[in-house]
Amino acid sequence: MDILDIFNIQDFTSEFTVADVVLVLALSFALSAFIGWVYERTHRGTSYTQSFVFTLVLNGMVVAFVMLIVGSNLARAFSLVGALSIIRFRNAVKETRDVGFIFFTMAVGMAVGTRFYLLAIIATIVISLAIILMIQLNWFAREMSSQILRVQVPSSSPFDALFDSIFLKYTHTSELISADTVQNGTLTELTYNVGLKHTNQVQQFLAEIQNVSGHNKVTLIAGYNGIDL
Repeated sequence: MDILDIFNIQDFTSEFTVADVVLVLALSFALSAFIGWVYERTHRGTSYTQSFVFTLVLNGMVVAFVMLIVGSNLARAFSLVGALSIIRFRNAVKETRDVGFIFFTMAVGMAVGTRFYLLAIIATIVISLAIILMIQLNWFAREMSSQILRVQVPSSSPFDALFDSIFLKYTHTSELISADTVQNGTLTELTYNVGLKHTNQVQQFLAEIQNVSGHNKVTLIAGYNGIDL
């Protein structure tokens, strides 16, 4: 008598074979790793982390494995939803494009797990080429980028029109975004959205801002359109 018959577990393995499991995991790993490579090659900014790429690969494999377990069984699907509902993710996504890559690997994992192998391969290639094309051609980029200016001034200063003359001289647009008290209320931190007329005048611009602010902290975050603050 076979050992599977003794423990009566043959019904649990009748829907897929060991070869199916190996193929699903291997293909999901290969496609997710390729997506991770595309993410690494097309990433811009300073928020890149190796652990996120590892998570993308792991995410694709786990989703494929989960879909293999669920199959077409509705009871398993609802049980899985109930089990996963207790999981809470507290890490904030640093860039909006990261969410797209997470869903990308999830979709590929679902396709592989449900054994739509050709669909998963074609979708991975086509979507990856679309991402690379948009990055290479720099689609949807604005010609004139804005900057975030943060200035700390004494709380007693009337900041409403404090920098108007400097903004008129160096910027083509300026807008006050927020005003927050810092250092126990002794200073006020002003946050502006500004667009410099000439990028080669940044040092002069910051020097004049600092003089007017009383030589307090001045921070200019350039090119924030490319990253999420």
